[in-house]
Amino acid sequence: MTYVIISCILMYFVVHWHLLFIVNFYTMSLAVIKTGGKQYVVAPKQEIIIEKLKGEEGDTIEFSDVLLVSDAKGKTVEVGAPLVKGKKVTGTIIAQQKGKKVTVVKYKAKVRYKKTMGHRQYETKVRIERIG
Repeated sequence: MTYVIISCILMYFVVHWHLLFIVNFYTMSLAVIKTGGKQYVVAPKQEIIIEKLKGEEGDTIEFSDVLLVSDAKGKTVEVGAPLVKGKKVTGTIIAQQKGKKVTVVKYKAKVRYKKTMGHRQYETKVRIERIG
């Protein structure tokens, strides 16, 4: 009986292991930034992959389009209208890379026309250093 209970508990953690990271993620200070036409929820020491930005590996980037800033416990939350004034998120470029390949197929029925092409989008990997 105890073997069944222990195996059920282990199975729960195997399936829901990502929840451990989410709990740790939300105990840090958070910010919502806008770059490349998208919005990202970021925290210090987090690595994100965003649309390509100018710069080399090791360069520092400042994101000035900050939409929301929260402290570590979530007690103070600053929401911008539309941006939070005086707040910036600083990050470091880790890599300039290409994303996964997307296959594009053109097909016309009854004329034996089929063309296949691939595309890889350029992207930048950034480690968030500081919110403030």
